[in-house]
Amino acid sequence: MSVLETRLGQVGLPNPIMTAAGCGGAGRELGRFFDVAKLGAVVTPSIMSEARAGRPAPRLAETPSGVLNATGLQGPGIGTFLSRDLPWLNEQGARTIVSIAGNSVREYAEVAGRLADAPGVTAVEINTSCPNVEDRGLMFAAHPSAAAEVVRAVRAHTRRGVPVLAKLSADVTDVVGVAMACVDAGADGLSMINALHGMAIDTATLRPRLAGVTGGLSGPAIRPVAVRCVYQVHAALPEVPIIGMGGVRTGLDALELLLAGASAVAVGTVNFHDPSACVRILRELDGALRERGIGRLSDIVGLAHKPAGTLIRRIDPNVGVDEPIEQETLQ
Repeated sequence: MSVLETRLGQVGLPNPIMTAAGCGGAGRELGRFFDVAKLGAVVTPSIMSEARAGRPAPRLAETPSGVLNATGLQGPGIGTFLSRDLPWLNEQGARTIVSIAGNSVREYAEVAGRLADAPGVTAVEINTSCPNVEDRGLMFAAHPSAAAEVVRAVRAHTRRGVPVLAKLSADVTDVVGVAMACVDAGADGLSMINALHGMAIDTATLRPRLAGVTGGLSGPAIRPVAVRCVYQVHAALPEVPIIGMGGVRTGLDALELLLAGASAVAVGTVNFHDPSACVRILRELDGALRERGIGRLSDIVGLAHKPAGTLIRRIDPNVGVDEPIEQETLQ
């Protein structure tokens, strides 16, 4: 077993590093810089039933240690994705996690149903941060019952053996409660966190900096929130695989989320200025594990929850076999 191998439910991945939805295109964009098959998975932008032009410009605004974006889920729609983007990813040998979105439970179910017979779908990730047009535009992620309803519909339309992952927002009172509701409804795993809801105002023009007024805050500024959410949910649901994300820039950032309880880590905003960030972070994580003598990634998932002195397995470079190492000696 490779040091970096991990699992998302029934699916095994060669390593835990993947793109975050909306931050790496559908693979072609980053494929100009590295072999996308080297990643644990490529997570697509959120796909909807029909093509969307997105929101008007300006859509992006830099903030201290982060970026606000209000793209409005721009995309080609499920038809074009199935005919153009998914075949390309399959040709590259990439493992593909398809993020899906909708403005109603019916739309989520429709998109999931279109994916059911598509080859090369490793998992389906549900973007629950979409507005529910049938409930005053409130996002599905804000209410356990609404999030669960979407998960139930997607699970019913997804091929058996393909994990369904619910992507959660930290803009809720009780993220653990929403996570539990999603798992009870059939989610095989969780992705967290989505961008935080934020706003910036230009003090020169005296107007909001985004045309859409508010947007999603991502980048290093939100990483402590992501670590907290992953830690809390893993404590409540230790057997449920989690993809952790939010402000990851380095291998040590990824290691922090793994220690909090994530089984995999998605890399987002940093891709915009460093398109090779995913493979760099993978190398850095591999180096960090080897420096600490850790022989299996699974040994450190959620290790921060365990008492000092917990025994894990390590690689002894002198004899080539595993031997116990105490947690407190990992520095």
